[in-house]
Order: sequence, then structure tokens, then C-alpha cells
Amino acid sequence: MISDEEKDPAEAVDQEFEETEETDGDPLAVLEADVMKWRELAVRTAADLDNYRKRSAREREDAIRYANQGLLEDLLSVIDNFEMGMLAASQDKSSMIYIGMDMVRRQMNDFLGNQGVTEIPAEGQMFNPNVHEAVSQEPGDEEGRVLRVHRRGFMLRDRLLRPATVVVAKSAMESDGEEG
Repeated sequence: MISDEEKDPAEAVDQEFEETEETDGDPLAVLEADVMKWRELAVRTAADLDNYRKRSAREREDAIRYANQGLLEDLLSVIDNFEMGMLAASQDKSSMIYIGMDMVRRQMNDFLGNQGVTEIPAEGQMFNPNVHEAVSQEPGDEEGRVLRVHRRGFMLRDRLLRPATVVVAKSAMESDGEEG
């Protein structure tokens, strides 16, 4: 059985109109009640339309703001590989190759910043499952503190682009219990 809330608003008004006709004898009162019901329906419909327009505008804005998300996600793995190359080239920081790679790295970081991408702080922070992904645990001074970052994480404005993969500290008692 369909509840009153699930019925089409126009059908509900028609049903109320029929009920009003049956109970009231005054035709003017019936017409005034009918006008009020149709006014209420018009106001509700206008409000629904206004809400729909606002929601559509928000969704369009979000689609534009986050249109580059897929491209940026793919670019992050390229940047990871580039940084591994820089690490290998860092043995001779005075070489022209390293200096050139460092300039490109800075330019990529500037590009990411201009696109609204920010790095998620991780090392030394408390583990946050919303932005960090734990890959292992090691004994540490303070349980739940991020000890090392395996892969940097990034936010695109207020959305998670990629979580930081981290090593998290666990209490010394837990590690002693596992060894025994």
C-alpha cells in the first residue's frame, strides 16, 4: 500500500479536493480550500525547482573544479618515478643532470600547487586513516605516530587524491608480545 508521502503531489491534492467536496456543503468554502491547496502545491513545486537548480549548479561547479582529478592521479605515479631518478642522481648534486632534474621537480611541484594539489603531512604526525594508509608497523616511542613515508599522499582541494602510505609506530609491549 502506498503511503501519503509516496503519492504524486497532484494526486494528493485531487484526493483532498474530493474529500472536501464530500464533507462541505458550502461551494465557496470548497473553492477557497481548493485554491489554497493549489497555491501550496505551486509553492512547494517552485521550492523543489529552486532546490534542483541550486543542486545542479553545485554539481556543475564540482565537475569543473575536479575535472583534472584523473589526470592528476596518473601524473602522481610519474612524479614518484621521477623522484626515484632524482634520488639516484643525488650522489653528485653538482652534476648538470641533477641540477636540471631539480629544476623540473620544482616546476612540477609549482604546477601541482597551481592545480590545487597539496601534499598530506605525514612523517611525525599521528596516523589518520582518512588520509594515511598503513603498510606496516614498527616499535616506536609513541603508538600511532607515523615513522616513515613510503609514498607521499596528496589532496586535491578538499578531496583525497591519494593517501600517503606510511609505517606506523606500535608500542614496545605489542612488539615484545609478538616475538615471544
